[in-house]
Amino acid sequence: MRSTKHAGRPTRATTLAADLANSEPRGDVMRAIVQNGYGSTDVLRLAEIDKPDIAANEVLLKVYAAGMDRGTWHVMTGRPYLIRVLGFGFRGPKNPVPGLDVAGTVVAVGSDVTRFQVGDEVFGISRGSFAEYAAAREDKLAHKPAGLSFEQAAVVPVSALTAIQALRDAGRIEAGQQVLIIGASGGVGTYAVQLAKAFGVEVTGVSSSAKVDLVRSIGADHVVDYTREDFADGVHRYDLILDIGGNSRLSRLRRALAPRGTLVIVGGEEGGSLTGGFGRQIRVLVLSLFVRQRLTMVASKEHYADLEPLSQLIEAGQVTPIIGKSYPLAEVHDAMRQLEAGHARGKTAITI
Repeated sequence: MRSTKHAGRPTRATTLAADLANSEPRGDVMRAIVQNGYGSTDVLRLAEIDKPDIAANEVLLKVYAAGMDRGTWHVMTGRPYLIRVLGFGFRGPKNPVPGLDVAGTVVAVGSDVTRFQVGDEVFGISRGSFAEYAAAREDKLAHKPAGLSFEQAAVVPVSALTAIQALRDAGRIEAGQQVLIIGASGGVGTYAVQLAKAFGVEVTGVSSSAKVDLVRSIGADHVVDYTREDFADGVHRYDLILDIGGNSRLSRLRRALAPRGTLVIVGGEEGGSLTGGFGRQIRVLVLSLFVRQRLTMVASKEHYADLEPLSQLIEAGQVTPIIGKSYPLAEVHDAMRQLEAGHARGKTAITI
């Protein structure tokens, strides 16, 4: 594992990475990013820990790459506090190894596993992918598309599953519609643009000036630079709007929505420390009871039933994973800071 060289005094992460690289590894341990409490990136540390045990319905993966998603940031910080109530742990995360997106090779299988065998190359969602080995449930994995690298495959699961379920299930997308995707340059957004085009609709993507070219390059028919234009100017009305991690007021979003259109809230980063973006999602469900427009949210499901059709679209060339930047395991701190600052283009990959 390589470490990053910095001018001046080495950071804690790089010093530990060098120490671990010079140590003699034992067969029952692995290198992993670990957090024992909630907080800033300072709670993340590189350590040697025991390899995970697997249940009867799980496989053990040798991890080659992982993806970084916004949910991992929420688990790192423990905010909004609602996620602690939902089962992630009150004082610290129940699983000390962060990371969900994973791509790797199966090295052991549980007694009830039937879909995979040792040596299979897979991708999907694991419990703790920022590590050299990770355990994953069989029903959250699919065979890796042959044309993808491990790095590309690792940035697909969480974001692409959210995008396809937001469009197809929550949004009830239909060919020929006018679709607006707010946050089109991010992890979920880059998949949503490509999937919407695969569904046969006209797509308008919303992004910052620096990312307009990216959104156009992945197939958007029109791109709105939110620093210069207002997507809710009343001139254009859309059949379907996906608001991905946005903070626009519901009244503003409804101005851009057709009288019988559908608005899908996909996450959100506003709303305070208690409920965060969940508050807006709850409000949209209540408001939908009193208006003609259909207002809803998406709760992503982690299952291979949607990973497999995504694989088919990838192999057909209709969807391509967009990796903005890759970081080695020892630099997860830097990757998280980039995500936190909103600088990520597409998805960020972690190479093991």
